[in-house]
This record gives sequence, C-alpha cells and structure tokens, in this order.
Amino acid sequence: MKMKLLVLALLMLPLGVIKASAENDYVGSDQCFSCHQEIYSQWLVTGHPWKLRKVDKARYAKIPLPPGYSWDDITYVIGGAIKKARFIDKEGYIVTAAKDGSEAKTQYNLEDGSWSFYHKGEKKPYACGPCHMTNYSKEGNQDNMEGMVGTWSEDGIGCEECHGPGMNHVREPSKETIKIDTSSEACGKCHQRGGMGPEPPAKGGFIRHHEQINELKAGVHKDMGCVDCHNPHQRAILVKDNCLECHEEIGKSYAMTIHGKQGTRCVECHMPKATKSAISVASYTGDVRTHLFKINTAADANMFKEVEDNGKKSTFAQGFVTVEYSCLSCHGGRDKEWASKNAMNYHDQK
Repeated sequence: MKMKLLVLALLMLPLGVIKASAENDYVGSDQCFSCHQEIYSQWLVTGHPWKLRKVDKARYAKIPLPPGYSWDDITYVIGGAIKKARFIDKEGYIVTAAKDGSEAKTQYNLEDGSWSFYHKGEKKPYACGPCHMTNYSKEGNQDNMEGMVGTWSEDGIGCEECHGPGMNHVREPSKETIKIDTSSEACGKCHQRGGMGPEPPAKGGFIRHHEQINELKAGVHKDMGCVDCHNPHQRAILVKDNCLECHEEIGKSYAMTIHGKQGTRCVECHMPKATKSAISVASYTGDVRTHLFKINTAADANMFKEVEDNGKKSTFAQGFVTVEYSCLSCHGGRDKEWASKNAMNYHDQK
C-alpha cells in the first residue's frame, strides 16, 4: 500500500499540483496553460486573478501603501489591478487606519491616484468569500491568520472557480471532465449584491458595485445572457459591439444623427457609468457601466427608489437610467429639461 501511494505521489509531482485532495482535486490555474495558452493569457490580464494577491506578488505592482506601512507589514493586497487596492495586515485584517492607529484613508484608487476611507478605524476581518478566491470554504482561517475568514485553494478567481476541480481533466484531457456553465447565474454568483434578485442596491446617487446580475434582471435585457455580449475569459471592456444584431433598424436611423455620425457608441448613452466601485468622476459619472440599458427620458424621472422594511430604509435603482446619467455626464453645462427635450425619440432625429 505504501509503495502505491509513493508511486502516485511521484506521478503527481510533474503536474505541479497545489492543494489537491481526494475531496476536491483542485490543481491551480497554472496547470491550464500548457493546453490553453491563449485563453489563459486572456484571463491573466482580467481583474479576476488579481482580486487577491500575496505580498510577494503584489509588492512589485508599484502600488503605494497606507500611512506608516511597509511591505513587510502586509500579507495580501485586495485588488490593485483595475479599480482600487486594499491591504491586509499580518493578522489577516483589512487595514483601516494608519500603522500608528490614527485616522487615515487606506483604499488606494488607481484611476486618479486618490485615497478613500474604508471602514475607518474598524477592526475589519477579510470576509470576502467566496467571490475573491477559488474553492472557498467558510471553515477555518487561511494561513492560520485569525482575520482571514475561511480557506481556499487559490487566491483570486482562477479557472477552477468557474470550471470546477481540474484533476481529472489534467489526467484525461480528452474526456469531458470539466464543467462549462454559460448561464448568467454562473457569473451572477459573484457579480451581485444582496442576492440575484432584480433590485440593484444604490447609495449616494450611484448604483453600488458588483451588481451586474441585479441590473440585468431589472432591465429590458433580462432574457439575455452575459455571454451574449461578453467573452468570460476577456476583460469586460473588450465587450462585443453587437447591438445591431438585434437593433438593426434603430442602428440605421441612429447612424444619421450627430452622435451616430461622430461615432458615439450605443453604450455611451444606454450603459452610462451610473455605478460606483472606487470613485465618482463627476456628479453623474461613476466608474462602472450600468447594465440597465433603457433610458427614461422624462425630466422628472427618478432612477432610484427608497424602500422601508421594519424601520430600515434602503435605496434601489429602478429598471432604467435617467437623462442626467445618459446625457448630462457629457453635456455637463445643460440641465435635465434640455436633456429630456433632446433625448425623446433621439434615434429618429436627422
């Protein structure tokens, strides 16, 4: 029996298996590269693998640190690839103050180099599972640090978070042993806030971040799937420019308008940046595009509604965007009445 186990261990060594076990057989994303170089390379430059990085990788990303901290004080960086970076200390807690305990902004925003408060002064555990890692279990503490809630096989969203454990696929790649799920719910398990229902949570005049499934279900394209427009292995900004596949006639009339002639894309108006992840660029401009699509052109339309439940008030986006986000984000010197007047039946204007 011992000899069989030794032989099995030796066979597994060349595969570079990490944290694989009889229970889950997760092997790590690096094992996918030898057969799937192009897909792996596309995935590598998305935000997914960088949702969580150990300090030995993150310290070379040229990200500044909160006041008083050096890289020797940090164990992980949360994000830091596209929108923002937060930092985890030696006990596994998210940094929310300067190293000396004084008040400090500890979230670094990549787009403009600014800093923001994040749960100012709180003792904040890292409880971001299961969306920032692969093969999350709520049991235990990663790296035995008390602030790290749960354990996982791989930092960041690796291949196996969406495709399932890959050991059998590595052993027998010719067999269909890997999961392929193209449903919106497969994306929505992380790209949501407060569940997958059609109620996008909002705060401070913007939809809150990572709520795309909520917006999709609340909007006019609720029957579409994420992969109708997105290649899940690529960055979101490389979305397919395929609106005319369904809206051919509207596209023809829009092409004759001043915006159409100058090349303004459909997404600029129908998917304005009405969502905020790290920063708001202007009064009606966040840093993430909405997935609501429909524009309510009434000057008095309110994109948001307030709901009270057991004495607690919450704000949600309705199933449309309004002219201040679709129009005034570019035409900042105008007002809602002007935007409403000019937006009505815009596709038919010549």
